[in-house]
Amino acid sequence: MNKTQRYVVSALLFTAALLISASLRAQSPFDGTWRINMAQAKLSPKPNVFYLSQGWYHCVSCVPVVEVKADGADQAVTGQPYDTVSVKEVDDKSIATVTKKAGKVMTEQTRTVSKDGKTLTVKTINHPMNSDQTVTVETTAKLVGIAPSGVHATSGSWQLEKVKESDNGLTFTLKSTADSLSMSDPTGESYTAKLDGSDAPVAGAYNYNTVSLKKVDAHTIEATYKQDANVVQVVKLAANGKTMTREVSNKITGRTSTYTASKQ
Repeated sequence: MNKTQRYVVSALLFTAALLISASLRAQSPFDGTWRINMAQAKLSPKPNVFYLSQGWYHCVSCVPVVEVKADGADQAVTGQPYDTVSVKEVDDKSIATVTKKAGKVMTEQTRTVSKDGKTLTVKTINHPMNSDQTVTVETTAKLVGIAPSGVHATSGSWQLEKVKESDNGLTFTLKSTADSLSMSDPTGESYTAKLDGSDAPVAGAYNYNTVSLKKVDAHTIEATYKQDANVVQVVKLAANGKTMTREVSNKITGRTSTYTASKQ
């Protein structure tokens, strides 16, 4: 190889290195597949409040309040992501609920209180809108205040302490362009939205049907989810390319929780 050839090769290698470096610098810190670590979650301290008494189920912390017969039959409700709910007493320590949307099962849930009445374990099977997969969730909550008397043992004010969820409910993938962001997850929820605050459709979700995105800075995006133009929740995403925090503010229930995700 003569001197001229060496100069050409060196120049090409230098140019390639610059292009690779520029590409790495340009990559969005949000791009990739992420998994939420529930062990690091900071859950809202606001309790869930409900009671079962004299054959009726009352969800006091639901917005709007849910009051239905606890006879195991589907009962119509309004103002919720579901349009019917069934509630039945399994035994003196457990109740079971099923929610449906247009006749399709959304959730199946069993709530069981401990012998001392201070811990509630809730096992939920979620049925996503656009997938045959199910997402399983197990939560534990502690009793806040004094246990009410004359009602079913599961009744009371319950503050979430721990949540365990199947991987398909914890994983999501983000892809970005200069002016948009796309999200998809294993259960069929997805969207592609501009970073200009305009509403874009969300597929596969019961709780909301549009999302609008606002780029706060190079590492922060704010997502506003709506159901028929009504704000349901606001999610602030902050990423550095390796880890991401998701601050989720539910505007219906007034609960805010923060989750940490790692790039896979």
